[in-house]
Amino acid sequence: MNTGQTVFRQLLQFLPRHEFNVCVRRYRGEYRAKSFSTFDQLLCLAYAQLSGRESLRDIETCLNSHQEKLYHIGFRGDVSRTTLADANERRDWRIFQDFGHVLICMAQQLYQSEAIAIELKQPLYAFDSTTIDLCLSLFPWAEFRKTKAAVKMHTLIDLRGPIPTWVSITTGKVHDVRMLDAMPVEKDAFYAMDRGYVDFARLYAIHKQGAFFVVRAKENLKCHRLYSRPKNRDEGVRADQVITLVTQKSKNGYPERLRRVSFVDEERNKRLVFLTNNFEIPAETVAAVYKQRWQVELFFKWIKQHLRIKSFIGTSVNAVKSQIWVALCIYLLVAITKKKLDISCSLYTFLQILEVNLFEKKPIPSLVAEALKRKNDPFDCNQLNLFSY
Repeated sequence: MNTGQTVFRQLLQFLPRHEFNVCVRRYRGEYRAKSFSTFDQLLCLAYAQLSGRESLRDIETCLNSHQEKLYHIGFRGDVSRTTLADANERRDWRIFQDFGHVLICMAQQLYQSEAIAIELKQPLYAFDSTTIDLCLSLFPWAEFRKTKAAVKMHTLIDLRGPIPTWVSITTGKVHDVRMLDAMPVEKDAFYAMDRGYVDFARLYAIHKQGAFFVVRAKENLKCHRLYSRPKNRDEGVRADQVITLVTQKSKNGYPERLRRVSFVDEERNKRLVFLTNNFEIPAETVAAVYKQRWQVELFFKWIKQHLRIKSFIGTSVNAVKSQIWVALCIYLLVAITKKKLDISCSLYTFLQILEVNLFEKKPIPSLVAEALKRKNDPFDCNQLNLFSY
């Protein structure tokens, strides 16, 4: 009989417990807590994310069915849906936000040597947001439209990974461009953004901080061409120009020169126009930098499909933000574990293997190796429904 640790426990060993306790003390997470600690709450929410539980009763029933294993995983209080609901309602969601930032730093250190798809010496980030629709009658605080509620998750992705490096959760009514005021800016780094972020005063603020941006221009852009640079039509570049803005508001917002690159995407047969404040990299590299912005869209698609952030087990602001931040912590934890254990499969496959084996007592590397072997075996692949995709 295998008397080792469960997969769930092995995964949790990569969490920096001391740093978590620091976050708890910072926001008095244990104030008036009798038995159900903040770590117990984290474990319940983490289990829900990893195993696909979608209700308080579901979490309570499934965890209590493994009652004899809970102490060894780290639970110290009884799992009750009412206690968990109260914790989600009252415990400050910023505990999980700050702990998420700790995991972000760990993941960035592990993935800092990862190569990106283009030849670029500077760090490359993508910035965008995704909207999570909610029921207006249950979430009246999440202002969006007259008949609809929603929250937005504004996310800055480090494309070496990709790892979310900064996240802000707002109501759906907050416009994307306003988040440029709060987005952290690193000197000499590139930031790829869609045309929803075209605000020349805010882009000029990024420029003054020594960073570079690549943003898709709006169709009604009015500018004056100063001169044209040599272009490589074989690479899809149709124009490479140095411009100044014409309208008074735009010129006041961005008084210096800009670079305008017109590019034809042959795959989609579409003409795209980009604006950037970098005059050194080739025009085709400007287009390639913007193309990498799609990685943030793939990140949103991944977490919406494989983590639980579309249906919530609480309706308050605190409960919703806690659940989203715990989901991000689980994403980062799985990415950290995959890197530290040198797991070769994709993050999606790794998460699926963990999901169906949380309470197995096997080392994670051997469990993954066995699952991948079955996946590649034509006689045994039907035994693993998790690979049916």
